[in-house]
Amino acid sequence: MKPLGLPNLLCYGFFGLPLAMVALPIYVYLPQFYAERAGLPLASIGVALLVARIAAAFIDPLLGWWIERGRGAYVRYIALALPLLLAGFLGLFHPPAMAGGATLAWFGATLMLVYFGFSLATIAHQSWGAALTGAQSDRARVTGVREACGLAGVVLAAAVTTLAGYDGLSLAFCAALAVGAALLAKAVRPATAVQRAPVLHWRALAAPFAEPRFRALFAVLLVNGVASAIPATLFLFFAGDRLRLAPLSGMFLILYFCAAALSMPLWIALARRFGEARAWAGAMLASSLVFVWAFGLGPGAALPFGAICILSGLALGADLALPPALLAGVIARNGQGSGQRSGQTGGREAAYFGVWNWGVQMTLALAAGIALPLLGWFGYVPGQQAGTGALAGAYALLPCAMKLVAAAMLWRAPLRDC
Repeated sequence: MKPLGLPNLLCYGFFGLPLAMVALPIYVYLPQFYAERAGLPLASIGVALLVARIAAAFIDPLLGWWIERGRGAYVRYIALALPLLLAGFLGLFHPPAMAGGATLAWFGATLMLVYFGFSLATIAHQSWGAALTGAQSDRARVTGVREACGLAGVVLAAAVTTLAGYDGLSLAFCAALAVGAALLAKAVRPATAVQRAPVLHWRALAAPFAEPRFRALFAVLLVNGVASAIPATLFLFFAGDRLRLAPLSGMFLILYFCAAALSMPLWIALARRFGEARAWAGAMLASSLVFVWAFGLGPGAALPFGAICILSGLALGADLALPPALLAGVIARNGQGSGQRSGQTGGREAAYFGVWNWGVQMTLALAAGIALPLLGWFGYVPGQQAGTGALAGAYALLPCAMKLVAAAMLWRAPLRDC
């Protein structure tokens, strides 16, 4: 295999940029888009997101099993995902004029199409990265480059949407996807272990849970993931109705994700010095100490909120780079336990990442399915001032409390030797 130099890492990692250009609009812009432009109530949007994300979550382990049967042919599955991503994304943000019920049906159908393509591409891409190396010294580099490219995609999506709207975003996404696919075709291929094709069985799909370290890491993922997904879901509502700074929402997102991108080398260095688990736990504590101050902000607090975006964005870098590196360590350790050489991967990357992405989808489903209907129940209506106190509590206090719980769980987890 070619050495994992920066050019090879960039050819592999750049594909994270177009994937992130899908993720940001779906997780941040979509609720407000269909609430204000299509007139759908928050409760309906929340239920639709909950149903679609739960359905997508249960598809992900099947996708992981399917990709695992390909025995390392990750390019094939990414190629299958590309047309699904394009068709679903363009349909989702360019819906035809329809009545409320038909709009909701269109919303659900195109969202599922995007989720299927996104999950297929993401699981294959992440599995590819985990299979490149099992060495602890290289794991954070692989995930760090991939997530840094993803953050660049997030910043690009936020900037293009602010300046050129959803038409410009669609054009930029198509161009980025073409470039990412071309570079990925030149990327170094992993040397995977030769093994029998897995049999589809619920025990095979749930096999990663037999590993205690994976169970511990997965539990942290769920709690921390919900804590991160709630502010992402409510961000535009908070910036527009609580702070009354809707025109600056794109700039706040850019500050947040640029800070995360700049923090990547720091978290990679801290992970090498103290271990991925300790570094990630420290980032959770730092994020909570900073983000809790958003609860007290009122209309016009642009500078304080900008500072919170920058400081919490620095902590976000750890959330993006370190969990996949920890998972790669769990996979590699499991492979070594099966008699493979040190530094090799276990050959089950897609199975693990299929379940991992199931967990990610569940956190997003819970965040949208709980937060949006709950705010509607408390009387919050997008574009109005009623219920903004509940909005601030859901946006700032609840995520911070959950981050502290996740940090305690991670500190006690048996992950420091991975």
